[in-house]
Amino acid sequence: MGGGNSRETAFDLHGSGPGVVLVHGLGLNRLMWQWQLPALTKHFSVLTYDLLGHGESAKPHGVVDLAMFSGQLQRVMDACALERAAIVGFSLGGMIARRFALDCPDRLWAMAVLHSPHDRTPSQREAVSQRARQVKASGPSATVDAALERWFTPSFRAGHADVMALVRAWILANDPTIYPEVYKVLAEGDAELADSIHGISCPTLVMTGDQDVGNSPEMARKMATRIPDARVKILPGLRHMGLAESPSAVNAPLLAFLLDVQNRRG
Repeated sequence: MGGGNSRETAFDLHGSGPGVVLVHGLGLNRLMWQWQLPALTKHFSVLTYDLLGHGESAKPHGVVDLAMFSGQLQRVMDACALERAAIVGFSLGGMIARRFALDCPDRLWAMAVLHSPHDRTPSQREAVSQRARQVKASGPSATVDAALERWFTPSFRAGHADVMALVRAWILANDPTIYPEVYKVLAEGDAELADSIHGISCPTLVMTGDQDVGNSPEMARKMATRIPDARVKILPGLRHMGLAESPSAVNAPLLAFLLDVQNRRG
């Protein structure tokens, strides 16, 4: 494994082979991919990095929006001399992946969108906006307990105190002045993507859990119908953080998709 910092972005490179970039979600960091790396690095060179305002990366400057995060992804790929890659994005990361696919279509050979919102209804958007207002008023601790309940099934929460403590610590480590601004991007960014994603041209996998209420199977299916070369996978019995709760359930279809696209590329 190699690590580095491209002046603004902390990152790690793992494995060898065709490039894959993993983009984490709101309030998390590049360590959230620890459950996927063993499977992916057997076949691919995998880049993990911290979004601006997260983990060890710099704080954002100026307007915080999907375009800003798409630009960061371009720059960290440049810093790693990664001309093309499959972009795998989780939640907010899935929104960033879609923005990047529209901004830089020649730099993707595939895209996977995991547990990510699409075209929310007004009431769904207001629920997320309300949480953004809560963290602006009271900091990351205001929503952390509710997040863990949404993200993991009750039985997993009860039996895996270590994972709960780890994810809780990641969330609480966020800067209280930056976290609400990024939360607002999560709340509103899907609107700018809802219709434009029909212009995405790379092979795409859309995946979510059947118990992920905020990133529902209905959203995933609708997203997949709007992206021309997309397929959908619904994971039974999992909520938002299925990639930590049941890594094999996520890794198997993700790896099969990436390998299939590679084989079709020749």
